[in-house]
Amino acid sequence: MRRGKIFFYLALILILLLVGAFVVYQRFFNVPAQTENQLEAQATPVVDLVDVIVVTQAIPRGGLIDETVLGTIPIPRDVVIQGMFTDMAQVVGRQAKFDLDSGIPLTSSMLVDSAEQLSRAGSIAALQIPKGKVAVSIPINRLSSVSYAPRPGDHVSVIATFLFVDIDSEYQSELPNQVGSVLAPGGGVVIGAGTGDQGETGFQDTDTISNITARVFGGGIFAIQGRTELDPIINELMYIMPSEKQRPRLVSQTLLHDVVVLQIGNFLTQEEEALAKEEKNKPTEPEIPEQGQSQEGPQPTPEPEKPKPPEVITLIVSPQDAVTLNYLVSSGSKLTLALRAAGDDTTFDTEAATLQFLLDTYNIPVPAKLPYGFTPRIDKTLNNPMLENDEVPVETK
Repeated sequence: MRRGKIFFYLALILILLLVGAFVVYQRFFNVPAQTENQLEAQATPVVDLVDVIVVTQAIPRGGLIDETVLGTIPIPRDVVIQGMFTDMAQVVGRQAKFDLDSGIPLTSSMLVDSAEQLSRAGSIAALQIPKGKVAVSIPINRLSSVSYAPRPGDHVSVIATFLFVDIDSEYQSELPNQVGSVLAPGGGVVIGAGTGDQGETGFQDTDTISNITARVFGGGIFAIQGRTELDPIINELMYIMPSEKQRPRLVSQTLLHDVVVLQIGNFLTQEEEALAKEEKNKPTEPEIPEQGQSQEGPQPTPEPEKPKPPEVITLIVSPQDAVTLNYLVSSGSKLTLALRAAGDDTTFDTEAATLQFLLDTYNIPVPAKLPYGFTPRIDKTLNNPMLENDEVPVETK
């Protein structure tokens, strides 16, 4: 009985060995034929490559192109687009239509054959304006331009400040109007409206009628329009006239929240660009001392001309915003720039600043009338501080 169990185990082991040998044979010894068939089926197709011309160095607008700034790279033929160059002879001797960066494939739209074509290719500034936008310039000074901090590519906000006055809607003249009285025959008085400026009408004399001091001109009496008020002390009606011209009301508000700076200062004209290019390419020659001049000792270096601060800044805005800025500049409104943080594209709302807004928001009390005050006296205007490097006070306009 024990011997039968041994034979049973031996037979089971033998069967397992045969199964294992079959699996090993199928997996390792029968692979070459199968792999060879798979390799034939998965053979890599041959890619048709074409050598195209690329820029190996940065080329400025108008730069002459030669073999030193060109190279070739192989790309699949099916990705070659119309206008790419494969023959270097088609590129050498031509000029860059605009600034070209290193590593880009050249196309026919990037090159011109002569300087005349280059002048008709447009400006570099136009290439930097996104589609649907326009560029417009506005005047600036040091205080209105964040001390000349903005650079091309910066984002700024535009704050507009206005002065409002009351006007006569019919005459479109500043109130109050002038009131004229014409002396009618028989000593009567006919009341009418006068529209002339008191300082330009050629008044010849003064007179007083019914507590109204007026000036007489050609038989007519002219005065500034006033109003009647009951005097609380003497309990009589008084005719009140303004003691000065109407004071305008000031308001400031953020007009444009996020615009891009295209340029600060003037752009170079074509003549200035050509002159700068000539100066850059001009070889430096050693200075030869004049006869009798000693070569020893340091030679005086001429002081470079101090550059003038920019007077304008060019912004990239929508067409409607360009019209608005043009209107504000023409109306004499004051425009001030606020520099935004790099990468900050958040939107925000601001409340217009008026005198009432300042009093309410910042809890500013109206000063009481006291029996003492500052000396020297403070008159109607507050002057801008005299900055250290200013020859004259900073303009407020």
